[in-house]
Amino acid sequence: MRLGVLDIGSNTGHLLVVDATGGAAPMPAYSHKEPLRLAEHLDESGAVTKGGVRALTDFVASSMEVAEDKGCAEMFGFATSAVRDATNSDAVLDHVRRRTGVDIEVLPGEDEARLTFLAVRRWFGWSSGRLAVFDIGGGSLEVAVGSDEAPDVARSLPLGAARLTREHLARSRDVGAVRTLRRRIRAELAQIAGSVTRYRPDHSVATSKTFRSLARICGAAPSTEGPLVRRVLDAQTLRDTIPKLLEMSPDEVADLPGVSPSRAHQIVAGALVADAVLDLFALTELEICPWALREGIILERLDRIGVRG
Repeated sequence: MRLGVLDIGSNTGHLLVVDATGGAAPMPAYSHKEPLRLAEHLDESGAVTKGGVRALTDFVASSMEVAEDKGCAEMFGFATSAVRDATNSDAVLDHVRRRTGVDIEVLPGEDEARLTFLAVRRWFGWSSGRLAVFDIGGGSLEVAVGSDEAPDVARSLPLGAARLTREHLARSRDVGAVRTLRRRIRAELAQIAGSVTRYRPDHSVATSKTFRSLARICGAAPSTEGPLVRRVLDAQTLRDTIPKLLEMSPDEVADLPGVSPSRAHQIVAGALVADAVLDLFALTELEICPWALREGIILERLDRIGVRG
């Protein structure tokens, strides 16, 4: 069975086409994506701008065509933090539905954390024991911990890389701005630290493009070596790297390995979040998982419809 999952993230719109077979991992067949940067297309009232709505609508329409061209039996779409938190969220989704016929579901933050956790559990398996999972998106940070396929704790915090860049670093990255941002990140993370550390996870994992980029900057293997290569983000290496990132322009950051030009300006904020996670949860490293929210959505969908081989 061929499925299309349409992910409207705070940074990127991504249609992933997969072939699903019972008892096997979903196999990617095609990928179609655009850097929508919805988390940065918000006006002073927190509404998605006309330009953002137009870009989103055009992307959803093109994704529908791609899904049909690639033979998808079904396409289902979801939106995360940028649309979820927008003051005109309902109007945006109504506009998209009228123009494209696609009904996009808004995922609550806790569901985002839960489904990402499911993907990580399926990737690493039961031998990983109690898992702690961290995912830095454009608009939010998801945190989940547990021993089963459903986490015991699933939390979403407004600490996404795009959001923090827009709110704290858009005008200046001087010492004062960075210190204010660092203080905010750590204060918000500290509110949930106890609820995670009390479970004493056996294996701590990171997902998402931001964590993958940071790991690559800090020396992890490139994507060309395949998804089965073990990759980690080392706490001390990241800590040593952050001062260097602060001295670099976005163009210079974009030249670093693993960094896409559309996300280069967000790397500093993402690095400060990752550093806080490693520090406040007393971790020496985070292992990078190639599966994340999209795969969790797909896996749950396959479980519900009972795809056979």
